[in-house]
Amino acid sequence: MADPRGFMKHDRLVAERRPVDERINDWQEVYPGGPGKALLPIIADQASRCMDCGIPFCHSGCPLGNLIPEWNDLVYRNDWSDALDRLHATNNFPEFTGRLCPAPCETACVLGISQDPVTIKNVEVAIIDRGWDNRAVKAQLPQWHTNRTVAVIGSGPAGLAAAQQLTREGHTVAVYERADAPGGLLRYGIPEFKMEKSVLDRRLRQMRNEGTIFRSGVNVGIDITADELVDRYDAIVLAIGSTVPRELPVPGRDLRGIHQAMEFLPQANRAALGQEVADQILATGKDVVIIGGGDTGADCLGTSIRQGARSITQLEILPRPTESRPDNQPWPTYPMIYRISSAHEEGGDRVYAVSTTEFVDDGTGGVAALKLVEVELTDGTVRPVAGSERELPAQLVLLAMGFTGPETNGLVDQFGLELDARGNIARDEHYETSKPGVFVCGDAGRGQSLIVWAIAEGRSCAAAVDHHLTGDTKLPRPIGPTERPLVI
Repeated sequence: MADPRGFMKHDRLVAERRPVDERINDWQEVYPGGPGKALLPIIADQASRCMDCGIPFCHSGCPLGNLIPEWNDLVYRNDWSDALDRLHATNNFPEFTGRLCPAPCETACVLGISQDPVTIKNVEVAIIDRGWDNRAVKAQLPQWHTNRTVAVIGSGPAGLAAAQQLTREGHTVAVYERADAPGGLLRYGIPEFKMEKSVLDRRLRQMRNEGTIFRSGVNVGIDITADELVDRYDAIVLAIGSTVPRELPVPGRDLRGIHQAMEFLPQANRAALGQEVADQILATGKDVVIIGGGDTGADCLGTSIRQGARSITQLEILPRPTESRPDNQPWPTYPMIYRISSAHEEGGDRVYAVSTTEFVDDGTGGVAALKLVEVELTDGTVRPVAGSERELPAQLVLLAMGFTGPETNGLVDQFGLELDARGNIARDEHYETSKPGVFVCGDAGRGQSLIVWAIAEGRSCAAAVDHHLTGDTKLPRPIGPTERPLVI
């Protein structure tokens, strides 16, 4: 245990962000010097608040089972080397989760029952960023090679985690990515202000040094077929994500200026990296309406602010959440409460309990406004409130309502894979699909979820693939595809 009285002596503090007026004028991370440095002056005090509980529920809150009390104690004792080892013992990419995960571990923290929880996420990213700065993060080369080959399709967090685990076990792993560079949504879906791409690239360099092969610009299912993959590789891992966006089938949907979030964000990310983007969708000088109140909507908000939108309104069909944990979502579940992201600090309006009914034509085939109505939730059913209809000006509408499942045309159809009732790729308790030797992990099998789930599934799937190839495995298996933690 760090300090038996640490939680009594120190209040919870989190890393401070750069001033809003400064950060909205650039694309750099919102924390000065990155989140790993922003908390360093008080990191030992914050780590000392961890009580090393007899039953550390933060473990169950985290799908990876991160050894949180252990590395909190080590940070408090200034043993950064061992803290880094304990962090990497369960998580391949803590620099990703430390920036992008909503931290269900913190809402499961035992201290959080009566006080503010431990600052787990900030301590995590401080450990890994310090490790990179001190060159303590090194390539882990396999002790031997198995002469077995694995193709990983998709280079998001699930695919990268599976690939790194299998490479370290001595298998020859090739990661296929249809974009021009690996990383999946980590590269072109996550804005720079949340995670600069240098953070991704340094981890990819480590993976290349370990022996993982990356083949970008290859659209698997078109450039290489399922039959060709089966001929070339001993096992195949599908980590293709959940990329079919949820639609909004209302009159006027086909008007110019209405786009899915994942049409808008990748273009903005490329432009922020200095790439040329033809016919880029821009928010500059426009009234922007974002439909969807989740993280993707917040990413659209922060991006639109930096592009110079005239006004930004984010719509959510559900009522505004409460400030504190509701009674029907008790500890240690992950509560649906009112949260303010860095983008929400920067501007824009958030409107709750409304539903879009129609998009209005500007007379030239472009969108000029949208019609919305207030709604109320009664017995689990969303009902419009009579007389509450109104119009909202909009020359750019971004749909950020989530995703319904993986793309099935192409590789999934070529393999003839079965789907589950939710439209995800069906799999057994060993992550194997209906086609022997083909495995699936991450959002493609689980459905749209958190980055921490993607990494956990990638690690678990790697253990299943290793066992399939060799008859045994020493790789850790954090979770099975049908298991659920105590968080919601």
